[in-house]
Amino acid sequence: MIVLSIGMPRAGSGWHYNLIHDLMATTGCADARDIREKYRLQSILTEVNFNIGVLSARRLGMVMIPALMGNTFVIKAHAGPTSTSRLLQRLGMLRITYIYRDPRDAMLSAFEYGQRALQKGRPNAFSHLTDFDKSLAFIMDYVRIWDRWMGEKDVLTARYEDLLMNYDHEVNRLVGFLDLNGDSPEVQKVTASYRPGAAEGQQGLHFYKGKIGRFRESYSAQEQAMLKEKLGPYLPRMGYEE
Repeated sequence: MIVLSIGMPRAGSGWHYNLIHDLMATTGCADARDIREKYRLQSILTEVNFNIGVLSARRLGMVMIPALMGNTFVIKAHAGPTSTSRLLQRLGMLRITYIYRDPRDAMLSAFEYGQRALQKGRPNAFSHLTDFDKSLAFIMDYVRIWDRWMGEKDVLTARYEDLLMNYDHEVNRLVGFLDLNGDSPEVQKVTASYRPGAAEGQQGLHFYKGKIGRFRESYSAQEQAMLKEKLGPYLPRMGYEE
């Protein structure tokens, strides 16, 4: 079986993935790093957080080979659901979680992260977001992906803000979804290590500021009006105030 950790970019998806990865490791399941090397999946899974990219039949078929060989492991993606992901989920080969964040904060975080990388001379996947309009178009794509995931069955959804503010409740939901024993000392050790504050600074978690509602201080009144116009139909359903 594969546990697929899906996330909106800059929504604590690295945090969520690593938490899930280490929780599953308490069961003795395979390390995604070993799976990537042993089955030569370097062209399919990224080196950091083992992102599969799109959930195409080809890519999912390739990562299913080690799963069919009896391995359980955790991979990550930012993509939307597909007919192949639905089929594998129905067959019990794929267990899916999805985390999202207020898209206005995610948009701001993506822009700033990309620009910091540019300033250091090391462009990343967000460095093309050079202005407000490009950043808004970028996040709208992922809001539409959020909309698609909300229509899927048997997917554990979480909000970054809830994980940050109500960690114990969200972790209990996650532990139950993964069929783990929450009273296990090994599980408790993992959840303690990823508690907000304790987790900051861990490699691969992509924390920088992560503050809630920071977009209100960073965007002008005109930009916030544009955000309200574009995101207005989605924000209440996502659980956010306009």
